[in-house]
Amino acid sequence: MIDLQRDYFADGELERCRADLVSAVNVLVRSAREAEVLVVEVRTEHDPGRSTWTLSMLEDDSGVVLAGTEGAEPPADLETGDATTITKTRDSAFFDTSLRELLTRHGVAHVTITGISTESCVAATARDAFAHDLTVTLVEDATASIDPRLHEQTLRQLAHQYRQEVASSRAVLRRWATRRGAEDA
Repeated sequence: MIDLQRDYFADGELERCRADLVSAVNVLVRSAREAEVLVVEVRTEHDPGRSTWTLSMLEDDSGVVLAGTEGAEPPADLETGDATTITKTRDSAFFDTSLRELLTRHGVAHVTITGISTESCVAATARDAFAHDLTVTLVEDATASIDPRLHEQTLRQLAHQYRQEVASSRAVLRRWATRRGAEDA
């Protein structure tokens, strides 16, 4: 789960699709737990003192997802439960975090990505997952962008250039249900 935080839903398009996006992610999280799939919540969090701000934040003199603010928190209806939380300060969930070590420790070779925004943090994380030799599934109805056209273009580009799977949440749920069935047999 990438950047499902209140400040990011302040955009009109993301607020419009918030309920559907959060609902899809919640269903995936519950299914992942049942299938014993590691659930990781990745949050961006910046220092209110500006030390972690990006160049554009500094240029605009405007910080978002500041540590200790409501904007850095997930929406109340997001079911994060016992998800492992990774905190980042840049677009990629791999940049200067312990994500790669966590995935290695848990033997993860395939990541399923949900979250916002498709063209920035989701795409950066997907590209870095590729660089770390991880297989990626991007969940098309559990990711969103400030612009639906950017969402579609980014998913197509990641599928084409990096051969990353783009799948519906239903397809991912079926895969995990099959996995549970195979483990139970």
